[in-house]
Amino acid sequence: MAAAPAILVSGLTKAYSQTTGIFDVDLEVPGGTVMALLGPNGAGKTTALRILSTLLRPDRGTVRVGGIDALTQPDRVQALIGVANQASAVDERLSGRVNLNMFARLHRLSWQTTRQRTAELLERFDLTDAEGKIVRSYSGGMRRKLDLAVSLIGRPPILFLDEPTTGLDPASRHALWDIIHGLVQDGTTVLLTTQDLNEADALADRVTFIDGGRVIARGTPAELKARTGGRHVECAMASADEARQLAAKLSAFEATLEGNRVRIAIGDRTADLARLMLAVEQAGIEPVDYQVRTPSLDDVYFALTGRDHAGQSADTLEAAR
Repeated sequence: MAAAPAILVSGLTKAYSQTTGIFDVDLEVPGGTVMALLGPNGAGKTTALRILSTLLRPDRGTVRVGGIDALTQPDRVQALIGVANQASAVDERLSGRVNLNMFARLHRLSWQTTRQRTAELLERFDLTDAEGKIVRSYSGGMRRKLDLAVSLIGRPPILFLDEPTTGLDPASRHALWDIIHGLVQDGTTVLLTTQDLNEADALADRVTFIDGGRVIARGTPAELKARTGGRHVECAMASADEARQLAAKLSAFEATLEGNRVRIAIGDRTADLARLMLAVEQAGIEPVDYQVRTPSLDDVYFALTGRDHAGQSADTLEAAR
């Protein structure tokens, strides 16, 4: 018999108005995997996370976390989860070590276990050298590491992360990704919200897109990207007229026009690209620029909503070109 999902949500609804909130959201997260909730600001990601972490009650729906009904037994669910919200939970007037000690005691760990667990987490998050410094002096990346460390003090099997790397520099972001990968390898289940589609691509086993409070797509990153087509070459021409001419001369390929750009579908082999570039050269119309692209989650989101994840519409993006 297959193991029960670590998180199982059905028909989850929390309406603040007819158009804001979340509506009939279903989620299923197998144990030891990462699920990413993707969507723009106001899509309902944080509302869903607050309900799952027992901080908010829904209007209707069912929520099971670790096999426990989160609506009727929130205390039992709270013992299973760790939560790292966008707002820091640590006290910036205290040192990193004291913060961890304090949260360990709130989890009713013995002093011996507190000292041991604090030392483990400081080492795991590369904070040992800064353990005695007050948090106010920490960099943004160090604070986020400490936030995540605090959420793990009780060894929770299920972890909720609300936009965990917002505002971090690339090095700090990748360091946190490595830590999250390590947690999952150790068996932790992670549900994270993010607006960073590259982050979801790097971390998530499965992705759920939310827009306007409703689920609009779900699947693995590979499955979702496959829906938008395969690898393609985008040729930028000097004018829309030249783009039309080039597209006409590439009748052996699947080519589409977007203003002064020609998008040509190719296969995954190097030979497919070489064949196309030879055909472009033989057409005698030189592109201003070209890019070889594989579908991204950005492309998926654009195809689903008609805008990128920053909210720009297709018309706006075309005008910007």
